[in-house]
Amino acid sequence: MIDTAPPAKPRLLGVILFTLAYMGAAMAVSARQGNGEFLFYIVVMLVLIAVVAWVHRRIQLTTGLIWALAVWGFLHMAGGLVPLPKGWPYEGEHAVLYSWWIIPPHWLKYDQVVHAFGFGVTTMLCWHGMKAAIAGFGVARQSIRPTLGLLVLSAAAGMGFGGLNEVIEFIAVLTIPNTNVGGYENTGWDLVSNLVGCCGAALLIRLRSKR
Repeated sequence: MIDTAPPAKPRLLGVILFTLAYMGAAMAVSARQGNGEFLFYIVVMLVLIAVVAWVHRRIQLTTGLIWALAVWGFLHMAGGLVPLPKGWPYEGEHAVLYSWWIIPPHWLKYDQVVHAFGFGVTTMLCWHGMKAAIAGFGVARQSIRPTLGLLVLSAAAGMGFGGLNEVIEFIAVLTIPNTNVGGYENTGWDLVSNLVGCCGAALLIRLRSKR
């Protein structure tokens, strides 16, 4: 049963204000810069926010999970719009956070960290949704354990959403000039980062279940 009691609403006030603040800032900066790529991503983000709100109404996401999704959105918006300080190492033509080599040369990029974090969170979201679906058949949610099979399905679902993200980026490349998406090798590392995040999230879910 979905909990619609009023006391649950204040818990989300902070995350709602946080999301409104960074989305508003991202819209303003993108419009000022004439950044068509991120105006496109902002539209995608608004759709995703609506989807998350719908999912929350259906299966009651935890406050921590909603915050993690909001932070992921913030990292994504900042990645394409925040310029790097002069002298910081980066790849490509766009000196923004997404191009920043956190550990140079060519070891770890901001983009890869955001991918791992984001699709790790997505895997946790998929696990939460899977538990809700199983509970819908009359199984007590507290008794549902993260078995190897269920964790593999959750991680695979997270990877599937990662693949959808690459399709969205491909659409941006085809329709918007001068994007900062990167080439085939970049896509490959994005997928590797997604896999690391999904597997890490599955492991974390398993470890937390043993407490």
